[in-house]
This record gives sequence, structure tokens and C-alpha cells, in this order.
Amino acid sequence: MLPTPYEETMIQTNGVKLHVVAAGPKNGTPVILLHGFPEFWFGWRHQIPALAAAGYRVIAPDQRGYNLSDKPEGVRAYRIEELGKDIIGLADHFGYEKVLLAGHDWGAAVAWGMAVSFPQRIQRLAILNVPHPAVMLDFIKKSPKQMLKSWYIGLFQIPGLADWLFTANDFAFGGKMLRGSGQPNTFNEDDLREYKRAWSQPGALTAMINWYRAVFRYRPAAAPDIRVHVPTLILWGKQDVALSFEMAQQSVALCDHGRLVFFENATHWVQHDEADSVNQYLLDFFRAGEN
Repeated sequence: MLPTPYEETMIQTNGVKLHVVAAGPKNGTPVILLHGFPEFWFGWRHQIPALAAAGYRVIAPDQRGYNLSDKPEGVRAYRIEELGKDIIGLADHFGYEKVLLAGHDWGAAVAWGMAVSFPQRIQRLAILNVPHPAVMLDFIKKSPKQMLKSWYIGLFQIPGLADWLFTANDFAFGGKMLRGSGQPNTFNEDDLREYKRAWSQPGALTAMINWYRAVFRYRPAAAPDIRVHVPTLILWGKQDVALSFEMAQQSVALCDHGRLVFFENATHWVQHDEADSVNQYLLDFFRAGEN
């Protein structure tokens, strides 16, 4: 599945077992990669080989509810606080005091939350196509444009409907959603087969969608300090059909040491559309922390 050797293991953390893919030298600086919806660790298939080849120890979990990881029942189990604790526990398991952290989509939301709540555990933070949570909350309240872009979140709140819709006709809705939101070559047939295999895991679809339900039902308490104090790189594809790129500038403004890079022609799936460029930006950013 990857053009580089990798290991798979199940790791106990925060009351769940996460399926984890790891690559690169075991004594390398740790990089944790957090995928979003509706992907799984495979969403970093273009980045794992490049980071591992550069000497980093790459750790890419299936987050709770996804693919081969545990899928606890109930919406409450998918609160953003629990998702962040899963990853802190993952770092603890490997004995890492600090990690380099990158997240895309929901994985980026978890990464933002970790940077606010556990800054002492993060060396550097890379965010792909998701705004700071405070910016997202503000935009979804005040911006008609963003409200329209976020229509599917309302659909996901209806118990059972999205779960059934996504599964019907061999996951036709999921495949159409991925292809419709990307460039013509962002996802090929082989990619879709891998995603469908992950979506087919018992309980996966409901667990994945429960992330969206939990954020509305169990809004996290406001942090006393919402600023991000660790060095932060934001990479953003401007052709994102779900998230307005205007949120990116306001997000970097909440970072003490932030940099924003736009990709004019990339979609929400920037790590696929511009894989080589994204890899280089990540490598340069992570290496800068070692100097």
C-alpha cells in the first residue's frame, strides 16, 4: 500500500485501542499525523514515505471510530477533548515528551485543540485546511457563505440518515463526495477501494459521523487562552468546497509564531493535490525546529 516499509500495531490509549501505522527509524524525531473525515491513516499515503525517508519516526493512527481502531458506542465518546487525549496517550505510549504534529480536516481540529490544551507536548504544529476552532465558530454563526458550505453538517445530525445514505449502493455517496470535492485526479479507483474497505468496518460509518454530532451536543468549554504559542504552519488549498479560505488568515493571527501558505489551485485535499509541495513545506518547517 505504501512504497516504503511500515509497521502496523494496536495501541491502548485513553480507554480505546487505536490501529497505528509507523514508518521511519525508531530513533527519529516523532511526527504524528492525524487524518480527517472520511479518511483513515491512508490519507497520509503521500507524506509518510517522504517524512520517513528524511529520518523522522512517522506515526499515523486511525483515530477512534475509524477503520481498524475501536469504535465506542454513543456520541459522547467522540467529544473533542477525548480525541485529543487519545493522541496524548499515544505519545505517552512511545515515551515521547514532545512531538511534531500535523493534522488535516478533523485531524487538524484535534491538533488545534491539543496545541491550546497541551502546548508543552507539541514541538511544532502543521495544520492543513481547517481553521482555528474559535474562527470556525465565529464564521459559522456570522458568515452566510460558510453556512452554505457547511450544509452537510446539519444532515449529519439526523440519527441514522447520513449513516444509511453514506453506506447505500456500495458507498456511492462517499465516493461521490470525495471525487466531487477534489480535482479530477485527486482520488483514483484504487484509492476509493481502500476507503470503501475502511468504511465497511463494523460500526465505522456511525462512529465517524458521531464526530460531527458530538461537536454540537458537547461543545468544549472555552479555554482561558485560545492563542497558539507553539510554532505553527498552515497549508490551505483555496478551492476548498467546504471551508472558506478567508478563515485561514484569521487563524494564523491567533498564532504567536504562525505562517500561512495558500495553494491557489488545490482543494480541501491539499496533501493529495499538491503532495510534493506539501511534503517540502512540512520537511522545511519541521527541520527549522531542529536548528
